[in-house]
Formats: sequence, C-alpha cells, structure tokens
Amino acid sequence: MAPLMHFITTLLFLLIPLEATTCRRRHHQQHELKSLHFTLYQQETLNKTAYFVVPGVAGPPLSLTTAPFGTMFVFQDPSTLKPNHTSKLVGRAEGSSITSGLNELQSITVGKVTLNLKKHKGSISIVGVTNNIKPSNHPVVGGTGDFLFVQGYITSSLVNLVGSPVSYKIEFHLYLPPYAYLKP
Repeated sequence: MAPLMHFITTLLFLLIPLEATTCRRRHHQQHELKSLHFTLYQQETLNKTAYFVVPGVAGPPLSLTTAPFGTMFVFQDPSTLKPNHTSKLVGRAEGSSITSGLNELQSITVGKVTLNLKKHKGSISIVGVTNNIKPSNHPVVGGTGDFLFVQGYITSSLVNLVGSPVSYKIEFHLYLPPYAYLKP
C-alpha cells in the first residue's frame, strides 16, 4: 500500500505544476500587448546640453567618443523627428552616464525621455550600458503618462559625430499591456 501512495503522491506533485503552467500560458495568450515602434533623434551639444562634471582617472584626454574611466557626464538634450537639429522638437532626453569600461568606450547610463508626440505624451525611463561607437540596447524600466506600465527597450546609435550638435538615432521598441491603455 505504501508504494502505491508514494506513486500517487509523486504523480500529483508532477501534475500540479504542469496544470499551473498551463493556466498561466492561457492567461497570457488572452491578453495581447500593444506595440509601439518609432524613431527619434537626440541632438547633443557639448557644454550646452551635455557636460562632463567629474573627470575620470588618468587616461587619454576627453573626446567626443572616449572619456577616461570614471568620468561622469550629464545631459539634457532635445529630441527631434529627423537627424537635423532644426527638425521639429518632440521631446527631451535627460540623464547621466559614467564611463565604466577601461577601454573608455562604454558607460552605464540612466536616463529619461520625455515625449510630446501627436498621439502619446509621457516619459520613458531607461538604464543600461552605452557603447559610444556601436548601437546599444537599453531596457525600459518605467514610464509615466501614456507610457505607464510600459515594457521594452530602446536602441541608441551614433548618426553624426561631425559638427555640432552630435546626433544619435533612438529607436523605441515599446510594449504596453492591455490595462495600461484601457481608459476608464
């Protein structure tokens, strides 16, 4: 009798998690995420919208692509619809960045992009590692306004390093759960 009870108990412990997993899957399939994909351009002007506030440890001098290890950089840059800095202003990117790579090419970035688009208004918060010369993905960690409960990531990449301002392409890949965009 004991081996039979042991078998039934083991079988129940194996089937209960299977049922719970199956229920969760069905639950997620019933709710579809709304996706938003768009591109904006960040216009950065050194010593006007972006500043080096803490110099890093010894290394090569500051340049537009490199900064010594530990350098802290803050920014509040306009976001436009096109790479040209005279394009329509639709938002602002602000945050800070600290050079974290000994190669002087990558930094830890914390930022917020406030948007005032035709159909969407609010802000998106990101955290991640930025490579100064290669495209970088940053996970979205929060949002406000129309972006409350947002999930997803943004990809930033250098567009133009020549002249002033320096332009970055910011690609948004956002996903909103149904409860985020249902109006009461």
